Amino acid sequence: MTPGEPVKPLKPRKLLPRRITLRGRLTLIYSGMFLAAGVVLLGVTYVLFSQQLSPQGPKVFSGRSPATPPATVLPPADGAVRIGSDPGKWMKAQEDKLRDAATTSLITQGGIALAVVGSVAAGFGWLIAGRVLAPLHRVTDTARRIAAAPVADRGLHERISLRGPDDEVKDLANAFDTMVERLDRSFDGQRRFVANASHELRTPLTLGRALVEMAMHRRTASQDVKRLGEDLLQINARHEQLINGLLLLATSENEVIERRPVDLADVVAHVVTQTAPEAQQAGVTLHEEAHEAVTAGDALLLERLVQNLVENGIRHNSGHGGWVRVASRTRDDGRIEIDVANTGPVVPAYEIPALFEPFRRLGNERLVTAKGAGLGLSIVRSIVRAHGGDATARPHEGGGLVVMVTLPPDSTPPHPEAWTAPPQGPTLRM
Repeated sequence: MTPGEPVKPLKPRKLLPRRITLRGRLTLIYSGMFLAAGVVLLGVTYVLFSQQLSPQGPKVFSGRSPATPPATVLPPADGAVRIGSDPGKWMKAQEDKLRDAATTSLITQGGIALAVVGSVAAGFGWLIAGRVLAPLHRVTDTARRIAAAPVADRGLHERISLRGPDDEVKDLANAFDTMVERLDRSFDGQRRFVANASHELRTPLTLGRALVEMAMHRRTASQDVKRLGEDLLQINARHEQLINGLLLLATSENEVIERRPVDLADVVAHVVTQTAPEAQQAGVTLHEEAHEAVTAGDALLLERLVQNLVENGIRHNSGHGGWVRVASRTRDDGRIEIDVANTGPVVPAYEIPALFEPFRRLGNERLVTAKGAGLGLSIVRSIVRAHGGDATARPHEGGGLVVMVTLPPDSTPPHPEAWTAPPQGPTLRM
């Protein structure tokens, strides 16, 4: 806001109406219909009652001449009725009083009776609505138990198995059971696939480790062979750890169960050291701004996250003269932030959402000779979501991309084994 600019009045916040349950709405409908019918019935009774009180019979006239005034009858001292000089007017007044008293009594007592009976009807309507909606509550409770399971595929064995009349509610319950059964079969197939993939991926790694160890322990093995074997064993061990982490991530529905405190400043420093040779070969300068940022999660997956972002910035850069800046910090609200920016080709804003999808690349990079496998940012988003965070990206001014990752702060109790940066060695590629 610039000085002198008029202050815009704040719009009042609209209060959201409280939620009314279906049972409450049905009760209100029942009660409203009953009261409306009662009011109509009371009105019809009032009209009929007024018609019955109206003088519709033949009028009886006396034999006196209209010009002759009637005699005045005075009541005796014992309280008899006194009739004045105009008995017709007196009778009319008495009829009006009787009609008013009867109408008032009808409306008052009828209204009280209608209110009492309406309250009783509302109570019965509430009970009946609860009885009718009980199967829906059963469906809701089952769905909530399935959704609240720590791992999604562990709650899919539950079924509603609703018994009762063959109506719309039972159709809904049967459709829900069918859907959950198909999901259960799908997760069973996924578990079998993950188990088979785990075996197929671990077997060649185990065989490769055995061959390397045999070559290293030969008597004729030179020092160069032993050093090469140590590097290969380290790469093999990192591959095994990464496969175990990714398989655990796949079987736990993108949720990291065991969390340890991890300082992302150490992770950033380690990843920058590991990727420095690749950046130097590509003519890209790495800028590191590692500030303390402690979160909780899997150290290997978080390292993979930062490494994917840095490698993505190096490989998709403008070449000699380009740069990649990676920073970690703790925001004012306590959340952890990782910011990786790089120079490079111009990235349209509408292309950014597709970059986080598997095997999606920018523009004409859908080639066999393209850099990487097109899984870097999709793995980044998967790891971030597994840790309860979020990953966003935006085009960098002048070309390139800015990827921002936010993670929750560390809230785990202190653990005796603090995380340390992985040992220096060959960089794991994916």
